[in-house]
Amino acid sequence: MSTTVSLPLWLFILILLFAAVTFASHFLFPSVRWFFRLRLERAVARLNQRLERPIQPFKLARRYDMIQRLIYDPDVLRAVTAHAAEEGIPENVAAEKARRYAREIVPSFSATAYFGFAIRAARWLSNALFHVRLGHYKAGPLREIDPEATVVFVMNHRSNMDYVLVTYLAAERSALSYAVGEWARIWPLSWLIRAMGAYFIRRASSNDLYRTILARYVQLATSAGVTQAMFPEGGLSRTGALAAPKLGLLKYITDGFGPESRDVVFVPVALNYDRVLEDRTLIAAANRKGHRFRAGLGAAMRNVLRQVWLRLTGRYRRFGSAAVSFGDPLSLRGFAGDAETIDLEPLAEELMQRIGAIVPVLPVPLICWIIREKGSISRTGLEIAMGHIARVLGRSNLHLPRDNRGYAAEAGLGNLTRRRILTLNENGEYSVRAGQEDLLQFYANSIGHLMPLEALDYSAGAK
Repeated sequence: MSTTVSLPLWLFILILLFAAVTFASHFLFPSVRWFFRLRLERAVARLNQRLERPIQPFKLARRYDMIQRLIYDPDVLRAVTAHAAEEGIPENVAAEKARRYAREIVPSFSATAYFGFAIRAARWLSNALFHVRLGHYKAGPLREIDPEATVVFVMNHRSNMDYVLVTYLAAERSALSYAVGEWARIWPLSWLIRAMGAYFIRRASSNDLYRTILARYVQLATSAGVTQAMFPEGGLSRTGALAAPKLGLLKYITDGFGPESRDVVFVPVALNYDRVLEDRTLIAAANRKGHRFRAGLGAAMRNVLRQVWLRLTGRYRRFGSAAVSFGDPLSLRGFAGDAETIDLEPLAEELMQRIGAIVPVLPVPLICWIIREKGSISRTGLEIAMGHIARVLGRSNLHLPRDNRGYAAEAGLGNLTRRRILTLNENGEYSVRAGQEDLLQFYANSIGHLMPLEALDYSAGAK
């Protein structure tokens, strides 16, 4: 036992390395993980004291455990067997594919990343780019939602800024779990989005196995009371107008709903902007076969660098106003009543109607709508038209900076002329510049559904 053994130095170092790794994995890492887990639980407990809707334990579960729970779900196991038979492959191969899908979908929520970084970043970015306005909002109905119910914010999708803006404005309510498309599956953005609790979906997938796994994840999160946010339109509006609802995620939620389930309460949210950052890209997509959205990283970086340069040279201007409105909640149990099954299309239509009814009317969309309908118009005529529309619509939807028509007209016209969408002719009238008609239409469409015919019927005319 006391015999001396000679070893090469490299082998001795390798043995020490293996010993250190073994010690760390069996003794050190579990203790460290336990220490940080305890700190996290204490931090979340403090957060939950100030949040209207506390963070549910489901969101805090380890990602590995959630993946295991998902792939061993009875519905998923049946789907694996069916997929293996349909494709003529061994079940273990189909099971591995299911595991890949689960890893792709399941987030890894971090309260530190969400409340320590994401909220601050969302607040800074929203206020750096826009004058943020809270539109239609009734605190009473929102506070009266059953604390045990699952809240789902349903929103129109105008821009990728929607995620940022609603995350910022909902910061005092809860941590939102978003369904995000494949555009966000690029590193390191994908890591940050997962850490914020978002889950990725393949919008065009026709794979039954994938859809079963996604459905079960949504149902498990809903049954656990996780506060969620979704876009019923399924993607960004290419025309600026509200699009017909897609039923996928709504179907997953309603399929998992039963008499013994906790209630699901949908909160309509409507967003609008004086400037949609992707407007020209979306218009190009509307005119492209398949409406594919192509946003090159190079173009995005050029725009970012341009804004940085404008800020450094003191010429930076915010892009106008961005507004968010919250509508009256809709209880799924109340909507379903005594029916054994939920009729999905009327539910989707009701949600879209509630969203459409509270879309904020901002200066740029309003001016674009007036010029689209009336043609060339003077500054004075524009203010008269805005005043008449304000009387017709009331204050519930109209959100003018400083509640002043003159200032709103100046801000909106300045925005549109700087972007070379409008031009001022020798008669002192503003009209759409040649080649910019689609852009004018894009912004006018966002509020067109709110404008009654009498909004154009005013005696002063457009002079």
